[in-house]
Amino acid sequence: MTESLTVNLGERSYSISIGSDLRGVIQAQVADLVKAGRKIAVLTDRTIAARQAEALLAMFGAAPMLVVAAGEETKSVAELGRVLEFLAAQGLDRTGVLVTVGGGVIGDLGGFAAASYLRGIEFIQVPTTLLAMVDSSVGGKTGINLTAGKNLAGAFHQPRGVFIDTQFLATLAPREFAAGAAEIIKYGLLGDAALLAQLERAPLTATSANLPAVIRRCCELKARIVEADERELAADGGRALLNLGHTFGHAIEQVAGYGTYLHGEAVAIGLGAAARLAQKLGSLSAADVARVDAVVAAHALPIRLRAPLALPALLAVMARDKKVRAGLPRFVVLQKLGVAVTRSEGITPAQVEACFREVGAVDSL
Repeated sequence: MTESLTVNLGERSYSISIGSDLRGVIQAQVADLVKAGRKIAVLTDRTIAARQAEALLAMFGAAPMLVVAAGEETKSVAELGRVLEFLAAQGLDRTGVLVTVGGGVIGDLGGFAAASYLRGIEFIQVPTTLLAMVDSSVGGKTGINLTAGKNLAGAFHQPRGVFIDTQFLATLAPREFAAGAAEIIKYGLLGDAALLAQLERAPLTATSANLPAVIRRCCELKARIVEADERELAADGGRALLNLGHTFGHAIEQVAGYGTYLHGEAVAIGLGAAARLAQKLGSLSAADVARVDAVVAAHALPIRLRAPLALPALLAVMARDKKVRAGLPRFVVLQKLGVAVTRSEGITPAQVEACFREVGAVDSL
């Protein structure tokens, strides 16, 4: 059974299809595009190409396919150029469509390439990881990392459609599944206390009967936020709320070296740091912080750094975060578990430093 929901953005609206074994649905979509005279190209990574060779053939037949290395390092200027040259070599014109099949890295990289090639062609997201299904494939944020920081180059470019096939999760490594759970916990913390309580009662696994419903709920939450603030321009709240834990997490990812922590693992530690910041600001109790740590740990995610990182390096990266406004980092602060706000004023450097220390950072190595 396939369910769908719509991201309502006027002429940029699109559907998110959720189900088990959507190969036939995707194949039909591709066939319709080809019949209309539109060229198709596919971007995926080596892991998907090896594990899902049969599915890729069923969905895309002989469509040209670029296979890149898996991992955060692929979100680079060099790989962006490689994708653009691939699209040009295949002769895609402005009616061409790029299909991204993979996790958040592939979706971000391919989406940015689609936004840039010929000043913008359509693309379709086929997420294959839990993290991409519940978060990165929806909303149109695309981009790559620079030496200076994560996701510092990119574009808002909404997909033509998103096809979430939960069968892909059957071959997902447990560590990757856990990384996706971090984003689900984030949604519970920032806007759905009932979802958070559900995760506390019964941590998600790849075989959880309620997994498709949880994926849909996260997509619904994100769709409504994106509809209200597509380009993250709201003075308060809005799409910036989706960055809960990410201001800390992005710094951890970069300073540790991309690949040391999966994105979701760094976000998990960041959620703990964000909870501690809320406690220092007086909106969460010590018991609330303990609840955050407990639900994170119950999903096989880290609550502290595996090895110490230097505090000055973390703070330097945080200062270059793309969410900085007027020189001040913009934090997502929990008012209570299930409700979050954005805030930049009234947060001291000492409070931020203390939060980093409490998750394992040190003053110097």
